[in-house]
Amino acid sequence: MLTRTVPRLDRTRSARAGWPLTQRRLTAWLYAPGSLTARLRAHGQVTVRVLCQGHLPLWPQEQAAIGCRSGHVREVMLMVGGRPAVWARSATPLIATQGAWRAIKGLGTRPLAELLFTHRQVRRGPLQARRLAATSREGARVRRSWCQHTPTSLPGPCPPPEWARHSVFHHKGQPLQVLEAFSPWVGMLLTPRPARSRPTGSPQRPARRRR
Repeated sequence: MLTRTVPRLDRTRSARAGWPLTQRRLTAWLYAPGSLTARLRAHGQVTVRVLCQGHLPLWPQEQAAIGCRSGHVREVMLMVGGRPAVWARSATPLIATQGAWRAIKGLGTRPLAELLFTHRQVRRGPLQARRLAATSREGARVRRSWCQHTPTSLPGPCPPPEWARHSVFHHKGQPLQVLEAFSPWVGMLLTPRPARSRPTGSPQRPARRRR
């Protein structure tokens, strides 16, 4: 029988100050390198809920990134301790699902990270972060899907994501873009030291005060 693990929260005095700091701390997650799933597992049991998968029209940004107007899309929600944490969407050309990225069709509820970070031939492009405007096509889709699939019986708030990051992976010459949108509460989780370089469009890290 599986047991839920309560996510490990930062209980310092500054973390208790409220959501503004939480949102600033979310910046660390936006440009943390490596597998997001592995980082989330440090805070609890991670499960994958598949929301949709199949041939769909691509967003304008995805079209520019992978070079086609439609493709194979997989949308999932990553849960930490049973609590929705991240909404993710991957997109790749249809032809890639017959070759380099064919395994994506059979992932089921396994995380995409099993494909991305276990093959040496997979190369990742730079991370880019941006705010999801509620009026944009992407922002509206994320918010609608989040509200539709978030359980109503959760003990704590799980507001829809406001910030997301995306990057393009290449395997045998075929692209796969992955977008990951974070619920603000993820910023309460203890995070590893972020990467030194900040992706284009990410929120500015507050400067330290000299004492």
